Amino acid sequence: MSVRELLEAIAKLRVLVVGDVCLDRWCQYDPALADPSRETGIPRVGVVSTEVTPGAAGTVANNIAAWGTHVSVLGVIGDDGFGYELTQALAARGIGSDLLVRSKKVATFTYTKLLNCCTGAEDLPRIDFVNTRPLPAALEAEVVARISADYDVIIVSDQAETDAGGVVTPAVRDAIGSIEGPVIWVDSRMRAEHFRRVIVKPNREEAEAASVRALGRVDYAALRRHIEAPLLVVTHGGDGALLVDERGERWATARRVEHPADICGAGDSFSAGAALAYRVTGNALEAARFGNLVASVTIMKKGTGTASPAELLEAERVADHR
Repeated sequence: MSVRELLEAIAKLRVLVVGDVCLDRWCQYDPALADPSRETGIPRVGVVSTEVTPGAAGTVANNIAAWGTHVSVLGVIGDDGFGYELTQALAARGIGSDLLVRSKKVATFTYTKLLNCCTGAEDLPRIDFVNTRPLPAALEAEVVARISADYDVIIVSDQAETDAGGVVTPAVRDAIGSIEGPVIWVDSRMRAEHFRRVIVKPNREEAEAASVRALGRVDYAALRRHIEAPLLVVTHGGDGALLVDERGERWATARRVEHPADICGAGDSFSAGAALAYRVTGNALEAARFGNLVASVTIMKKGTGTASPAELLEAERVADHR
């Protein structure tokens, strides 16, 4: 299918993104305002402007919403100021947030990124607000209760890098693995080997680590069988994606991009495009190629940008003329 045909079909889908929905805060600071505190003598970071965007699972949803597709997010956020900012940012992009579970027992998962207003560089340590305790049982049960098969595609964004504190718990994994009907696509940083009977998309480093944890060796074919996945997609950055299914291994090559502006969020944009294209085409190679095309556009933007239909059509035109 052409990109235009894919986009027309994708716009008719209903999509749910489940997992760690976070807030990205992009704070511009002025080094000239680094006056020391009168009380402690410690120099301050003088923030002069802030932009907020949905991050992690929200980044996946951002890309999907950019194509005019109906998309909602399901996760847990704090009953706090960052949670308010997050729901406002989701609403501004047309992303449904009614399924989000709010609680005073957790903090809204938030990344605060400090950018030098003189250079544009992120040159100070990031300030993250993370949950390190297991998700309370009542909140976990609420997330499970809100998972349904009433969607064409369910994308799972398991981004928490702590041993506990993430939304995608064993109970949530079991609930997702029992659903029939939708295409279920999982992107898990640290727990890919624990999912069953769903499409799993780690990057190369994540796939190797998952394979070693599960099998004691790097063996993608055996890992796919171990997790009973109909398809294992291992992304390799600019080299494309390795597709592993019952027929063996195939490569979906990517358009080489020189001097990318920011690769942050590339995996999320790949998953958004590939998962929806797979639902439309049923073809893993075609789906991965579309995911690669989406990522090739977003990595040319600072931050976790999206790829508009016009930008994707232009990227296809450029690729066809090479």
